Amino acid sequence: MNLVKRLSAEFIGTFWLVFGGCGSALLAAAFPALGIGFVGVSLAFGLTVLSMAYAVGHISGGHFNPAVTVGLYVGGRFPAKDVLPYIVSQVVAAVVAALVLYVIASGKAEFDPYAGFAANGYGAHSPGSYDLMACALVEFVLTAFFLIVIHGATDQRAPAGFGPLAIGLSLTLIHLTSIPVTNTSVNPARSIGVALIQGGWALDQLWLFLLVPLAGGVLGGLIYRHMLESQR
Repeated sequence: MNLVKRLSAEFIGTFWLVFGGCGSALLAAAFPALGIGFVGVSLAFGLTVLSMAYAVGHISGGHFNPAVTVGLYVGGRFPAKDVLPYIVSQVVAAVVAALVLYVIASGKAEFDPYAGFAANGYGAHSPGSYDLMACALVEFVLTAFFLIVIHGATDQRAPAGFGPLAIGLSLTLIHLTSIPVTNTSVNPARSIGVALIQGGWALDQLWLFLLVPLAGGVLGGLIYRHMLESQR
């Protein structure tokens, strides 16, 4: 598959992830009387990945996340020459999705993007006021395990056709665990998109949600490659 088609698939998939996942948090999580809450937002993120992995995963591999791209590269599943183009496509898609959400959310009179805009944060900006160490640790561990699940679910020894289901459910579990801690990133592109709209503290704290998920992705890729992958 040529690179343009693969990058287009990554753009569409990442857009859907940010639009659907962050959109559920912004527009539906606390909707009067019928809010979907943490569980609904967690399912929304999982369903975006599940649906797009089936829709375009056969075209691009269905990364939708720079930490996944880097983790798959380290795990020996992805070529170095395509890492940067994939990441650029993912980040641009996340920014575009955040801008579309901003336009939609602005249709409500009392909307205030500086209140949070589904951004990730630590300390005073953690939903549960968790400190920097706790937030870094949860993002690192969950991203590492996410990459282990992705590698395992797409291993040639795994049951065919079920990879997207395992990956989508894994992302749901990740959000169920960590929304109260960091509002859940495990995805630098997702964090960049909404932080640019929030424009204040989210940008100041963005470094954590760039570096730590990438480090977790590297660890997950290395663990699967050197401890779990079959030796050929």
